[in-house]
Amino acid sequence: MTDEKRVVIVGAGFGGLSAAKALARAGVPFTIIDKRNHHLFQPLLYQVATAALSPAEIAVPIRAVLAPGKGGSVEILMEEVEDIDTERRCVRAVGGDEIGYSHLIMATGSSFTYFGKEDEWAPFAPALKSIDDALNIRRRVLLAFERAETTENPDLRKRLMTFVIIGGGPTGVETAGALAGLAKATLAKDFTNINPKDTRVILVEAVDTLLNAYPAHLGAYTERKLTDLGVEVYTKSPVERINEDGVLAGDQVFETSNIFWCAGVEATPVGKWLGVKTNKNGTVPVAPDLTLDDLPGVFVIGDAASVEGEDGKPLPALAPVAKQQGQYVAEAIIRQQQGQCAQGPFRYRDWGSMATIGRSAAVGKFGKLEVTGFPAWMLWGVVHIAYLVGFKNRINVLVNWLWHWLTYSKGSRLITGPDEAATTAIDSPAAIDEELDKTANALN
Repeated sequence: MTDEKRVVIVGAGFGGLSAAKALARAGVPFTIIDKRNHHLFQPLLYQVATAALSPAEIAVPIRAVLAPGKGGSVEILMEEVEDIDTERRCVRAVGGDEIGYSHLIMATGSSFTYFGKEDEWAPFAPALKSIDDALNIRRRVLLAFERAETTENPDLRKRLMTFVIIGGGPTGVETAGALAGLAKATLAKDFTNINPKDTRVILVEAVDTLLNAYPAHLGAYTERKLTDLGVEVYTKSPVERINEDGVLAGDQVFETSNIFWCAGVEATPVGKWLGVKTNKNGTVPVAPDLTLDDLPGVFVIGDAASVEGEDGKPLPALAPVAKQQGQYVAEAIIRQQQGQCAQGPFRYRDWGSMATIGRSAAVGKFGKLEVTGFPAWMLWGVVHIAYLVGFKNRINVLVNWLWHWLTYSKGSRLITGPDEAATTAIDSPAAIDEELDKTANALN
């Protein structure tokens, strides 16, 4: 069952792909497993959701990156992992296939958490973690404007043109800023019966500042910039309820069907698969060399791992962390197979973190250096283009960004597929008034 030299990588995100490319260069046989056939650049996923980019511009087929060929040293499997048998050293897929390993790299990333309210809230507040999520949100956003254009009910129109984003981290901030730009600039002259500039974009955050991982004054700067863009920001407003009528956050009631979840993340169930203890957010505490003491040959990296930085705090769930960890564990495996001495513990090189706010505005922190405004926005663009996989993707994104910046246009405004949540009210006009009358009682 176990191939004495074959490495198995679970997950083709930043960490898994980084490890795979390093192993391929060294000629180490490996199998990479992912439930999707593509590597996704998640930091730009919100731009697909807000019609700025198409999916193909931020994703690339895994086979195109690794080019396995016929030698067998590189194997790519589109499978979903169900369990891991650490005693027999094999990964078990949902379909029943078993893949043996000599070394195992768990790079499965994370997903959004609804803090125990998944069954109640997720149907009404989709999260943004995959291309399918982004296309669903794009569909809902654009369809809401189309339905608002056709209805003569002013209350329904107001409801359709209200968007609530939950979570004031980078994803929430970037989504809110992009939605405001779409509604108040790009779509401003596209409709006859509605004025998209009347759109309400609402950002809700449970704590007292946005971008909580950044210094407080950068969070305050972000809030001011979002307000300038027309975004209504509500901090210290934890969500109490989400249903088909809207959101109850703090003491505010927002009547809308357009709710998007950008709050908290948790690791995929790596701890359950490996049979080890996890932190509250599902991350697996690992040794300084990213291994597990009782499971030789197993590495956990990226968002699924809990690793302390030099300051004693857990490293952030960022792409640069995952990429560096992927390179580190690949080098560790190569050294071991070549009989070389082991390398030292993992050390993260912090190149800083950034978040864009909207058109020509961003914040960045690079050690003690802080950058805001247009220079930060330009730097943010350069960094993200550099991290994109594939030369063609980089060129396409750069051209699109320049065109959007010059013309305010966004070219991926296609509505495809059904969306029951966005059409229920307009498809049942006899029930509109009754449903709107129920809203206040349902949320209060």
